Amino acid sequence: MTHHVTFFKPCELKEGQKIRIEDSPLEGDWEIVKVTPFKVTIRCPFSKKELTKDRFFFFTREETTQWPQDD
Repeated sequence: MTHHVTFFKPCELKEGQKIRIEDSPLEGDWEIVKVTPFKVTIRCPFSKKELTKDRFFFFTREETTQWPQDD
């Protein structure tokens, strides 16, 4: 029997990478500060606040765009 299955693959992350999180309470621009197998530390480019979170990133697309984004 076949079913519609959705596949998720964790995004590869590297220190210094500029990212934009969409559709999340952490929505906005961040920089990757530190990556471990289970945790990632991100920094806001405006406030410089750092957060360490469980790795939750999944790749959707990549673009050349302004970062950080002015609202």
